[in-house]
Amino acid sequence: MRIVDAHCHFWRMGGGRYPWLETRPANLLGDYTALARDFTLGHLQALARQAGIELAGVVHVEANAADPLAETRWLEQELKAQTVAVPVVLMPALDLAADDVADMLAQQLASSPRVRGVRQILNVHADPRLDYVGRHYLREPGWQRGLALLEQHGLIFELQLYPAQMPEAAALVARYPGVRFVLNHAGMYVDRQAVQGWREWRDGLRALAACRNVQIKLSGFGMLDHHWTTDSLAPLVFEAIDAFGSVRCMFASNFPVCSLFSSYQRLWQTYDSLLAQASSSERAALFADNAQRFYQLQG
Repeated sequence: MRIVDAHCHFWRMGGGRYPWLETRPANLLGDYTALARDFTLGHLQALARQAGIELAGVVHVEANAADPLAETRWLEQELKAQTVAVPVVLMPALDLAADDVADMLAQQLASSPRVRGVRQILNVHADPRLDYVGRHYLREPGWQRGLALLEQHGLIFELQLYPAQMPEAAALVARYPGVRFVLNHAGMYVDRQAVQGWREWRDGLRALAACRNVQIKLSGFGMLDHHWTTDSLAPLVFEAIDAFGSVRCMFASNFPVCSLFSSYQRLWQTYDSLLAQASSSERAALFADNAQRFYQLQG
């Protein structure tokens, strides 16, 4: 099985690099003590080998480091030292609302030729355990000006938010056709207690899918369904593929975060089983080719 893992995180512990892993405030992951250990490309390669997976490329998405620029510089050094060549690209963190956003973006781009875009987590929720930022960045003119910088550079924006924010996001995305957006973690279907939550997620996907500059990652399911099964993933995966089409979807692991809820092998075997009826070209697109093209992975 050949894949591009379109969403994972690498880190080395110590020195206050990742405060959220060291102090572990309560959030939607539950007890995530097991994540407080090093995880690098070498660890991911080992998991892929054990699972019988050919790892054709990797997208590292920022891991909430205390210093995003230092994270990029460390990763560039780390990846240069790898003896087994696997194409890796980087999506560092960037505060688009910051006064110095243009300078920080320039420094990120200068720090590594692997940078393909940025992520700034936008999740806002009434439940403090689910709220990431407590601020509606999408509505801020200053943040929108920062987003326009990505269009100037032809960069990708990793769009992580909740379904309730999707209509607002879709309206904003339509104003920036030169920015390529990718919706993280299948849109994070979070409010599961009533049918309204499903409708909010489903309709939000359709609104974003109507914008041709948006892709979607099928990943992160365990964060909101700690005891997921093939049957519980199936409607989410199929709904997303139906909305975006097989040319704008890509599978990803969200490891090591989702290692809390599944092994690497089980996760990819589940994805594989969900595509049992798909054509060989659709499978190749969803598992590797779409991500390879979207992120300009070479090698």
